[in-house]
Amino acid sequence: MSDKCNNDCSSCSEDCDDRKEKNDFSEKPHNLSKIKKVIGIVSGKGGVGKSLVTSLLAVYACKRGFKTAILDADITGPSIPKAFGLKEKALGTKDGLYPIKTKTGISVMSVNFLLENETDPVVWRGPLIAGAVKQFWTDVIWENIDIMFIDMPPGTGDVPLTVFQSIKVDGIVIVTSPQELVNMIVAKATKMANMMKIPIIGIVENMSFFECPNCLEKHNIFGESKIEEIAKSYEIDIIEKMPIDSKISKLCDQGMIENIEEEYLDGLILKIGENI
Repeated sequence: MSDKCNNDCSSCSEDCDDRKEKNDFSEKPHNLSKIKKVIGIVSGKGGVGKSLVTSLLAVYACKRGFKTAILDADITGPSIPKAFGLKEKALGTKDGLYPIKTKTGISVMSVNFLLENETDPVVWRGPLIAGAVKQFWTDVIWENIDIMFIDMPPGTGDVPLTVFQSIKVDGIVIVTSPQELVNMIVAKATKMANMMKIPIIGIVENMSFFECPNCLEKHNIFGESKIEEIAKSYEIDIIEKMPIDSKISKLCDQGMIENIEEEYLDGLILKIGENI
């Protein structure tokens, strides 16, 4: 309790032990849903491959036998359906909405499944976007899910705040790239997670290097990686590095990400799959 406390909790933002009014904005999932673990995929900025990492984590988790789901919270820039080749429309009953299933059985919900055309822009203000994400949690029937991955939009705005406040997130994975601004990216995401008291599972450095197919030499296209020292400074244990790989891009463009043969992100999958 602050020395200046006037016992008026309604006008105070401090989350002290003596608080009389607790700020709880959490929402319960649909009463027919069963979700064991929720993992958020976040980044301090766009363009670092967050949706790709989300897709790969879901695919690898599914291959390990986990019943997996993706909640696409990137309402204005949904790319998950494209990576999995999904063009269906979401179906609903009086009970609620049902996610679309991928070829291997991953449950996915995205705003693209609700639009007349997948290229229609979503020109909504922040509160409406945040409300849609919340409805993907409360109104969609997620049946018997072991791990749900939430693909967040970049930054620390309305949607990440809504997700962290409304949904019991068990941990987050931070996605970044090797450029100098990596420290800023990780710092923003880490500080928000700490503010919301959500554990950080690990960091994925996407586009970390390029491996020449002829000589197999690794080239640091975006400069030397500093991810180890940055992770150490924020006490983050698990670091995964993903190369620039044209095969992955091709699979995403073809909607065939589930056909990936290369194995990345093993450390994260093992950690996420604990106690399920």
